[in-house]
Amino acid sequence: MAISEGDTVTIEYTGRLDDGSVFDTSLASVAEEEGLAEDQPGRDYQPLTVEIGSGRIIEGLEDGLVGMEVGEEDTVEIEPEQAYGERTDDRVVEYDADEFAEMLAGREVEEGLEIQTEEGLPGEVVDADGETVTVDFNHELAGEALTFEVEVVTVE
Repeated sequence: MAISEGDTVTIEYTGRLDDGSVFDTSLASVAEEEGLAEDQPGRDYQPLTVEIGSGRIIEGLEDGLVGMEVGEEDTVEIEPEQAYGERTDDRVVEYDADEFAEMLAGREVEEGLEIQTEEGLPGEVVDADGETVTVDFNHELAGEALTFEVEVVTVE
C-alpha cells in the first residue's frame, strides 16, 4: 500500500546537510558513529511514527514519503523552503541588556545561551555586551538544504 495523506507511517531515517554531516537520525548505530549519541546522552534512538498531513514533520519530508511503500528505501532531498525556511534578519532581535537580564531571572547572559520565549519559540544569544543582547530566533537548520535517507517500516 502506497503512503497517502492521513496514513500513520513509521520510518527509520538519517538526516544530512550538504556537506554530508549527520544532524539527526533514528538509528543508534549511526548516532554512535557520527558522534550524535555523545552530544545527546540518554536519547532513545528509535523509528519515527507520524501521521502524513499532520504537520508534525517538515513539509518536504512528508511530501517525499507520499507514494512510498513498506520496505522501500529512498533518499529525499529538501530545499530550505520546504524544511525550516531561509534565515531572515527579522528573526534576529536586539534587547536592552538590563531588561533581558531581568527576564532571565538570574541566569548569566552569554553568547551561546539558549532561551525560549513564553510562547515556546527557541532562540540563541549570539551577541551580548553591556548595553544590548542579540538573540537569533532562526531555526538552527534555517537556510540549509537537507537530505534524508529513509526506510518505510510500517504504513497504517
